[in-house]
Amino acid sequence: MVLSDKDIQENIEKGEIVIKPFNKESLQPSSYDLHLSSKFIIFDNYTKEYIDVKSNDEFGKLIDITDKGYFIIHPGEFVLGATIEYVKIPSFLVARIEGKSSLGRLGLIIHATAGYVDPGFEGTLTLEITNLSRLPIKIYPDMKIAQLAFQKMLSIPSKLYGEYNNKYQGQIDPTSSKLWKDFVQ
Repeated sequence: MVLSDKDIQENIEKGEIVIKPFNKESLQPSSYDLHLSSKFIIFDNYTKEYIDVKSNDEFGKLIDITDKGYFIIHPGEFVLGATIEYVKIPSFLVARIEGKSSLGRLGLIIHATAGYVDPGFEGTLTLEITNLSRLPIKIYPDMKIAQLAFQKMLSIPSKLYGEYNNKYQGQIDPTSSKLWKDFVQ
């Protein structure tokens, strides 16, 4: 069952869903609009031959575009961004992050595969931003970039996200892949 705006608001007022900062104007009929932060991870594809999924080598660098006020993402480019909002998902809900239709119509997608937010997760959400169009797209901090929808689960899971998998729990700002941790024993 997908939560309506009334359900989302009620859960926020009870403190069960946490969205900080929260703005009632960002509440949509069945989702909440998320905003783009000013920080991005851009990839050092000019210094690396490949990405080794077993390695914890950083392959990108964190930049902050606050002073510039915009970011241009070129055709075919892939960067990591983040939401301004810090979210906390309760044990009885799962959330789905989706792109905004207006941005999709320009060729901008905000997640490659990471559209699922587990119960128990808390932190800002990392966005996998790609420009599929043939023209550069100029994006701005604080613009609406995604939407978060909530679904009620049939039962509470035996373990929440932070109880068994802490790769991204509590993350702030865009966070690089920590897949290499799956290979550490």
